[in-house]
Amino acid sequence: MKTRACGILLHPTSLPSRYGVGDMGPEAYRFAELLAEAGMLYWQMLPLGPTSPALGNSPYAGFTAFAGNPLLISPAALVSDGFLRQDDLGDPWPVHRNALDYAAVERDRGRILTIAFERARSGLDADPEFKAYCRKSAYWLDDWALFTSLKDSYGGKPWSQWAEGHRFRDSKALDEWREKAAREILAEKFTQYLFHKQWAELRDYCRSNEVHLFGDMPIYVAHDSADVWAHPNLFKLDADRNPLYVAGVPPDYFSATGQRWGNPVYNWRAHRESGFSWWLSRIGHVLDRFDMARVDHFRGFVGYWEIPAEEETAIKGRWVDSPGVELFTAMARRFPSLPIVAEDLGVITSEVRELRQLFSLPGMRIIQFAFGKEWPKHVPHLHTSDSVVYTGTHDNNTFRGWYRTEAGDKERCTFHEYLGHAPAEERVHLEGIRLAMSSVADTVIVPMQDVLGLDESCRMNRPSTLSGNWEWRLLPDEAATDSFAEMARMARFFDRAG
Repeated sequence: MKTRACGILLHPTSLPSRYGVGDMGPEAYRFAELLAEAGMLYWQMLPLGPTSPALGNSPYAGFTAFAGNPLLISPAALVSDGFLRQDDLGDPWPVHRNALDYAAVERDRGRILTIAFERARSGLDADPEFKAYCRKSAYWLDDWALFTSLKDSYGGKPWSQWAEGHRFRDSKALDEWREKAAREILAEKFTQYLFHKQWAELRDYCRSNEVHLFGDMPIYVAHDSADVWAHPNLFKLDADRNPLYVAGVPPDYFSATGQRWGNPVYNWRAHRESGFSWWLSRIGHVLDRFDMARVDHFRGFVGYWEIPAEEETAIKGRWVDSPGVELFTAMARRFPSLPIVAEDLGVITSEVRELRQLFSLPGMRIIQFAFGKEWPKHVPHLHTSDSVVYTGTHDNNTFRGWYRTEAGDKERCTFHEYLGHAPAEERVHLEGIRLAMSSVADTVIVPMQDVLGLDESCRMNRPSTLSGNWEWRLLPDEAATDSFAEMARMARFFDRAG
């Protein structure tokens, strides 16, 4: 693979697909073609797991580390593959910039997928591809399908509120449920099969166009997840299987009380005793979908902030060591190339840098952070080749929005001095992209909003808020060859074009 390269950050939900949310249908294939035409080697995405309106629709707050999001299943592709008829879909939905109605889309996808399942149901026992998929995925799929059927029967309540037999996974109670809910369990396996089938076809198409898929893996999972329910010994839980401790970060100059994320922390002793089997399965699953992946909160593999579950803030937490060297040694044995990017933002210790360097993992640099308090690390002339440089991430404002609404006078002056001039506002994003492209870093990733020069109204996420996030979408025909022209020119000039 080319050493110097670049790509675009765009989650599939942001594609201008015709049925309420971006999906793995024709618009995804068209976007892959546009990337290839512009010389972009990478298409980076956020986590692909199921989301929930109850959890703010965040791809970082899902019910599983393994399953795919049914919302990404393309209705158009289901018609092409013979699972649906065109009249099953209804009229196309209008595409709105920042008004993605997740609840409405979830209801409609459920309706469509139910029709597809009922039509395919009688033939699934004789379908060799479906049976092979279920066998290969049984290590997570069986528990996930069981979990979702139970969760639906309890009206969506967390598993910690289920009846004891189901909550504590009593074998007799689960066997009785498997028999009672056989249809619902099979339907979820079929849904995941459809996701797998469409994803595999899109992945192969991207590879045929020399576009490499770049994924994202959160370090933690939610307590109300199939993973914690199925493997409670791998997490620090009490006798009732509620968290003893939860994850977060300590107070800093961003927050006087720190951040209390609420995810249960790992029981690393149990992971070590199992040879890190759950982690190896998880990494293997991610690398089966993607050519490379970013690991969120990488510093947690060296030491993590452990907060007593009863505490309402992160103030009274403590640092606890993690077996990062042992874990990544096991990963490197199983996956020798280990194509992982370490999210090493924030306050990073020498031990975290040593772990990253020991396994030759690239770190991250953010152009937006280069002109304020984090100048030494992110300023372009101090980048290193083993880095992935972003103008901003999904958690940042757009570059133009940062310049307009977040950068103070001092930051803007530093930015101007670094450029050698004060750019017109409508070209600020191009200056940010140029700084990233000219870096010595091997890889550059630019959010699609920055390619288009969009303002703060088009950011993907506002951290610490629960509504109005993950809704931004491309408008029809907005991603076109002309949209990439300036970035493509810079990619060629700075020797990053594929």
